[in-house]
Amino acid sequence: MKKSNIVITVPEGLCPFLKAEVESLGLPVKSTSATGVYTEGTSLDAMKLNLHTRTGHHVLFQIAAFNCRNADDLYKELSAIPWETIIPSNEYLSVVSNVRNDTIRDSRFANLRTKDAIVDRIMARKGRRPDSGPDRTGAVVSIFWRDEKCTVYLDTSGEVLSKRGYRRIPLGAPMQETLAAGVVTAGGLKTGENFVNPMCGSGTLAIEAALALTNRVPGLTRQNFGFFHLLGFDLKAWEVMKRDAKSKVIKTIPSQIIASDKNEKAIEASRKNADTAGVEQLINFQVCDFAETLVPSVPGVVVVNPEYGMRLGDEANLVETYRGIGAFFKQKCRGYRGGVFTANTNLAGQIGLKAKRKIPFFNGKIECRLYEYDLY
Repeated sequence: MKKSNIVITVPEGLCPFLKAEVESLGLPVKSTSATGVYTEGTSLDAMKLNLHTRTGHHVLFQIAAFNCRNADDLYKELSAIPWETIIPSNEYLSVVSNVRNDTIRDSRFANLRTKDAIVDRIMARKGRRPDSGPDRTGAVVSIFWRDEKCTVYLDTSGEVLSKRGYRRIPLGAPMQETLAAGVVTAGGLKTGENFVNPMCGSGTLAIEAALALTNRVPGLTRQNFGFFHLLGFDLKAWEVMKRDAKSKVIKTIPSQIIASDKNEKAIEASRKNADTAGVEQLINFQVCDFAETLVPSVPGVVVVNPEYGMRLGDEANLVETYRGIGAFFKQKCRGYRGGVFTANTNLAGQIGLKAKRKIPFFNGKIECRLYEYDLY
């Protein structure tokens, strides 16, 4: 099976964790950037990455690269690609692009010319053209165009991989699943260690910890991937991959996962999300203030994701909360590795403990830190 370049996109701050994931799957890491890991492999390797990666967002499989000065060149070069052997004529197609070229003022024009080239070619050979639109629910083509160099990828993920499929009730502004997986990994959670998550919200951190501890790969809860909609999709190989992944799932763990929140609706949502993810039975949910969370005596990792106080006036109201987190760590979490995930450095200073590390992350466009503490 032919190999090609594969790019796995990743949010800023998560690249080191994604790099380790790619290497653990036996794939070479050719290079990295702030928002991507570059490897090579077959279309089956792209499927495997979609199934297994916890921190990646899109798995892009390269199918062409060419010199391209303007939109006419783009159409011409794309028209030479045998799209009728790649995308079914009755499929739904979407195009996304990342363009920096002096002749293109709006990337939507590049998307339009790309779409036209693809559907015109398929129409000429098959007598029917795919429907198209912005939704990434079918076949997805991704264009990366810099100056006069253009690379064409199949987005084998389709929708972003952070959409695991288990978070049916998100609540407020929940932490993205891939970010939560990175935070859990950064905390160094190991088999046999307890994981405690006060202020759990919709339960994403606790669920990702449960997935990691039981070796459940996140792609098992997804119902759709971009590669499902490509000609040559090997359904038999995909079923084998999933069976192999399921056979390695650990059903019980020798430790506890605790998730608490004072909001009863948050705990209800967390339970339902955990049930969809297949890990509800592994998590002890508690309705209580974070300071009243029952913490097991055997140490492990405790992570809190409090409000950041980004709106005017909110910061002053959160000072006591952050001081309370410090008191909770000192009084109830001795022997644990503590973590506070926040974007507010001023409030982090109110915790009253010296951070061992301050690990940078991005929650969307907001620069955050995971403040890590050894709680002696």
